[in-house]
Amino acid sequence: MRLTRYFLPVLKENPAEAQIVSHRLMLRAGLIKQQAAGIYSWLPMGFKVLRRIEQIVHEEQIRAGHIPMLMPTLQPADLWRESGRYDDYGQEMLRIRDRHERDMLYGPTNEEMITDIFRAHVGSYKDLPLTLYHVQWKFRDEIRPRFGVMRGREFYMKDGYNFDLTREDALHAYNRHLVSYLRTYERMGLQAIPMRADSGPIGGDDTHEFLVLADTGESEVFYDSAVTDIRLGEREIDYDDKAQCQAVLEEFTSLYARTDETHDPEAFAKIPEARRRQARGIEVGQIFYFGTKYSEPMGATVQGPDGKPVPVHMGSHGIGVSRLVGAIIEASHDENGIIWPEGVTPFQCGIVNLKQGDAEADAACDKLYKALASLGLEPLYDDRDERAGAKFATMDLIGLPWRITVGPRGLKNGVVEVTSRKTGESVEMTPKEAVAKIAAIYAPHHPQLDLHPEPMANRSFHTWL
Repeated sequence: MRLTRYFLPVLKENPAEAQIVSHRLMLRAGLIKQQAAGIYSWLPMGFKVLRRIEQIVHEEQIRAGHIPMLMPTLQPADLWRESGRYDDYGQEMLRIRDRHERDMLYGPTNEEMITDIFRAHVGSYKDLPLTLYHVQWKFRDEIRPRFGVMRGREFYMKDGYNFDLTREDALHAYNRHLVSYLRTYERMGLQAIPMRADSGPIGGDDTHEFLVLADTGESEVFYDSAVTDIRLGEREIDYDDKAQCQAVLEEFTSLYARTDETHDPEAFAKIPEARRRQARGIEVGQIFYFGTKYSEPMGATVQGPDGKPVPVHMGSHGIGVSRLVGAIIEASHDENGIIWPEGVTPFQCGIVNLKQGDAEADAACDKLYKALASLGLEPLYDDRDERAGAKFATMDLIGLPWRITVGPRGLKNGVVEVTSRKTGESVEMTPKEAVAKIAAIYAPHHPQLDLHPEPMANRSFHTWL
């Protein structure tokens, strides 16, 4: 994308209404625009990041054997009356009455609706296990929406629901979700620690929240610092292997890590003092096992092996897709702007032309742009007629992981400058080497990048000056 043809309304000054870093930078970098309290339009670059995150979520859910679908934003109130939650949920629920005087609500979550779908179509234990999920907009009428997308009223969320014959099977689904979530967050460049939490209005006794440590987090957390040394990494997980999934859960949850609602001072005191930590955390997901809380009152049963009806065991599992955009920025930024992890960046690299209008510089930038695009990557080419300082400031603010700087002086020596946004380190290399470097970084995440069998140097788009 050429910046002269893109819509990127950056701001030079910090907006007065923004209290935390992610909110300030999302407004300044032109990612969002507030339309009402806690409600935002996602502008093109913010929308690209949102979709990158959503794509990772989909890929990891499908890898775990979960099936995508889509449920509506509006729900009939009668379903919530069946479960007993309609009056209990409180004022966060936006209640609506349509022209036929039917009570509706803008869904804050979907346990009732998915249970209704299940009971209408599944009747035998032979159809289990089953996990369905969707990514959909939700609404919770927060009394004090603040911190931008971190605590908005309208938000984009992945919520999944498992249906199993037994408690043992449902707890395996719980473990499977925990493993898939760990992989999801790591792909986004985040360490999200699973912490024992409170179930709130969802219900159930087994629940973990996934929290990213950040000074601006809304939750107070207590943990053993050794938990931050654990990574899932590239290990292969068989999601059908109950023992393997259970082992991962035990590895990541055996060390003390709890939110303030479930904090146990006595247990915390048993941790070696040097490893005790008290901090703030941003919740980016939560998993629940709640047994038959919804299936019994709503009649979601299957015919068991003995022919008798059995209420299914259920759980629900959420990831805050829109909230993750803010959480990533809170965890990855500096005084100049955002630093996007490579897995979620809106554009893989930026191209800065130091002398727009110079025939040699323009030609070199065009070749770089076309070469990267031909590999399936999306560079952002700053082709504006602006001074170099303004271009660098924009690139730092929007936080693309890599920048290729092209200028007449370097081209005389046959080189361009490749800069890491994260480290600030710059290296001079030929344009061909710059393309190969960027392509190699993203190849593991872009299967469509065909770097073989023809050597990079032999490719026609590497005919440089």
